[in-house]
Amino acid sequence: MTPAVSTAFDFTAYLEAARWRVETALDGSLGPERPESLREAMRYSLLAGGKRLRPILTLAACELAGGDADLAMPTAVAMEMIHTMSLIHDDLPAMDNDDLRRGRPTNHKVYGEAKAILAGDALLTRAFEMVALRSPGVPPDRLLQVVGELALASGAPGLVGGQVVDLECEARQVDLDTLEYIHLHKTGALLRACVISGALIAGASEELLASLRTYARGIGLAFQIIDDILDVTASSDVLGKTAGKDLTADKTTYPKLLGLEESRRRAEALVCEAKAVLAPWTTKAAPLLALADYITSRDR
Repeated sequence: MTPAVSTAFDFTAYLEAARWRVETALDGSLGPERPESLREAMRYSLLAGGKRLRPILTLAACELAGGDADLAMPTAVAMEMIHTMSLIHDDLPAMDNDDLRRGRPTNHKVYGEAKAILAGDALLTRAFEMVALRSPGVPPDRLLQVVGELALASGAPGLVGGQVVDLECEARQVDLDTLEYIHLHKTGALLRACVISGALIAGASEELLASLRTYARGIGLAFQIIDDILDVTASSDVLGKTAGKDLTADKTTYPKLLGLEESRRRAEALVCEAKAVLAPWTTKAAPLLALADYITSRDR
């Protein structure tokens, strides 16, 4: 039996409030500074909306571990900055060559390829600044651990490595193990960093951290499976990005390997496993349990 989210927990209200807090913090993270043109390009993508799943996971994990979510907000902002950087760079002609992101033109279509690359670079480095220099009240040893998590998630052991393998596998058939490797690194690594970093800021026990790693692995894979499904079942208007890109690029996806129904079943099973490990913390874990369900029920 997997733990159920308490009926007393209003996930819709929680999500709305968390998103508002995150949006406010994101807006305040890039104040007036020079060069103005670079700041404008950074803000264009950072404030373009989206689910804000990564920063909310960070805050929820901090609360689960008994911490103050306000102390984790700079790290939550950092996670969204790294995610935004990855989107800007993924959309470039040298990568996925996409013209649409979050319902509007991609960064390089508006500001040019050179400035888009630099905007992504600036967001990546600002993310480390948010943790190391803009996190008052968090013990330095915990911040050092978070910096390590960010470095692993954003570099070769994480999303960069996953992106390279993804590019290398275009137009050729790959097996399920390779596909899982891509998704655990390109998508899952940052989701894991969000969950673990939020808990680290709160001083989580090793027992809780181990359970959260299992939780993050499950939701990370499930998230990408649902993305693969939506790429072939949803429209560009709904997704806010170009639908059918995986098919056009001849990429191997979960639906291509397993079919739509088996892919959905696998995503649901992963979410069930992710929720099960949080059973000892059922009450405090309500937001994380609901976020896991949200991953498989979303339509974009």
